[in-house]
Order: sequence, then structure tokens, then C-alpha cells
Amino acid sequence: MRSTGNLLLSSLLLSGVATFGQVDVKARIGSNVKAVGSVPNDQAQDSLNKLIKQDLRALLDADGALTADFNDLPMTCVDAPDGIFRLFTWNLPRSDGRHLFEGFLLAKTSKGQTLFELRDMTANIPSAEVPELGPDRWYGALYYEVIPVIHGAKTYYTLLGWKGYSKAETRKVIEVLSFKNGKPRFGAPLFGKGKLKAMRKVYGYSFQATMTLRYDPAIEGIVMDHLSPSRADMKGQAAYYGPDMTNDAYFWHKGEWWFGPDIDLRDPGKTTKPFKSPPKPAQP
Repeated sequence: MRSTGNLLLSSLLLSGVATFGQVDVKARIGSNVKAVGSVPNDQAQDSLNKLIKQDLRALLDADGALTADFNDLPMTCVDAPDGIFRLFTWNLPRSDGRHLFEGFLLAKTSKGQTLFELRDMTANIPSAEVPELGPDRWYGALYYEVIPVIHGAKTYYTLLGWKGYSKAETRKVIEVLSFKNGKPRFGAPLFGKGKLKAMRKVYGYSFQATMTLRYDPAIEGIVMDHLSPSRADMKGQAAYYGPDMTNDAYFWHKGEWWFGPDIDLRDPGKTTKPFKSPPKPAQP
């Protein structure tokens, strides 16, 4: 009995040490993330970011990381409702007005759990809505919502994200995450019509404006502000766009996200979709 008691005591002590160690690591991550925006230059940011990634990797590589409580970390974290993944993202506001995005994707795989580091390659992706991407070539964003949808026998996770882009322009992103042979893929041909469908949707607008992009369960659709230029001669220049007091939406229909323009959201008691299936999906 004495031996069993000693083993139990040792186990409890080790558990306590691990817990306190995790608290220390979380506190260090939090401190470094908060300091990222106030350091004097990009080089100092990079040094802090290296420490953030090192500590966060240690937390996420640990057993139980798929279910551990990380709500106290000052970064965005979205969990798949089915428990398949957790996605952590944060950003570095650069001195020239751009933003560099960082991320870790912790996924449940046949090996138990696998951690993928995401590498922001925005500068090397000239046509953002076109390519399918992987962890090493990622269109960086801060994700704040995940909407699972089924196409055939496969689950696609629609991600809504914010993307600081430049001194003049901010973006919102509708991304799609799926898994192929246990590896994550970003982007899927679920938008628009024709053979060349968009893999994701990207909306640019003035850095002075705010764009709503959210999932509304009441209408079962992704609701967004419609963006228009501040003047007619600014058409096509996203930095001069902003909400015009109307709304559009995407509805999951026949295995695709179909665009519904000019959605009326004024009636808060409305419980039916303000959408009638067109013969072909509309194109924004």
C-alpha cells in the first residue's frame, strides 16, 4: 500500500508540475503576442514571433491538445464542431502597413494528432481566388468562424476570416478547408458557376470601413455587407470600397455555395430563407 501511495503521490506531483508549466508557457505566449504590435521594427517582431511559435508548438504537440482549454491565449482559435481540428491564427502588423499571418492547424489523423504549421505566402499568390493551397502556401487570415458542409461523402469546413492587407485596404475571406489523405487543403471549387469556379472568395474594402461577414443560422446562409465604391470613378479599386447599406449572402445549395444578392434582413422575426433557387447560381 505504501508503494502504491508513493506512486499516486508522484503522479499527482508530476501532473501539477505539468499544469503549472503549461500556465507559464501560456503566459509567455500571451505576453509576446501582445508585445508584437508595439516593438520598434519588423526584426524585433520576427524575434518575438519565433518565441511564440516555439512555445505554441510545445503546447500543441502535447497529448490532449485537441481538447485542452486555450481560451486564454490572445489569438484566434476555431474548433471544428466534429472535433477533427483546431486552428490557431495570429498576425504581425508590419511597418509598411502589410500584415504577416501565422498559424498552426492541429488535426486528428490516423496517427492520432498531427500539427501543421501554416506559412503565409500572400505575396506569391497574385490571383487569390483561384488556386488550391496547402499549409506551406497559405493565404493568411485570422479565422473567427467555421461552418461545416457536406458535398458528396466529404466534409468541407468553410472558414470566415479577417485579413489586414495594406495601409489602405482590408480584406475579408471565405476560405474552405478539407483533408485529403490526412493532409489539409485550402480552397475548393464550391463558388460561382462554370468550369472554373472560385476556390475561395476575397472581399477588399477601405481600411477605414468595417465589413460584416458572418454565418446567420436563422437563414442558413453567410451574410455579408455589399461593398460599393465611394465614387463611380473608383470602381475596381478596393481601397475605396465600403458597405452601401445592402446585404448579400451565400447559401449552401446542391453541394455548392450559391450567391444571393440583395438579401432583405430587416425583419428580425423572419425564419425562412430569403432565397429562391435560381436555375443557375448567380455570380457576384
